[in-house]
Amino acid sequence: MIDKGKLEQEVIQKLKTCYDPEIPVDIWELGLIYEIRIDDEGNTYVKMTLTSPNCPVAESLPPEVKEKVKSVKGVKDVYLDLVFEPSWTMQMMSEEAKLELGFL
Repeated sequence: MIDKGKLEQEVIQKLKTCYDPEIPVDIWELGLIYEIRIDDEGNTYVKMTLTSPNCPVAESLPPEVKEKVKSVKGVKDVYLDLVFEPSWTMQMMSEEAKLELGFL
C-alpha cells in the first residue's frame, strides 16, 4: 500500500517547481492549489485555480501542473480540476509568498 501522506508531500514539492511567469513565486505558495486527494492506487486529484480567468498562462499552466504531478513516483493518474470559485485573492498566499512579493 502506498503512503499517501508521503506521496502528497512529494506532489507538493513538485508543485513548488511550477511558477506563474508574471509572479516570482511558485503556485503552491501563491495559494493556487486548493486541494490534493490521493486514492489507494495513487490516482491523484488536484483542484487548482489561476490568479484570474484571463491569466496569460491559462492554456499552459494546467497541463504543466498535470505533467509534473504525474512525474512523481507513485502517482498513477492525475485528474486536474481547474476552478474559479472561490476566486483567488492575495489572502490565499502563504506568508512566504507575501514576504517575497513585499506585502509584509
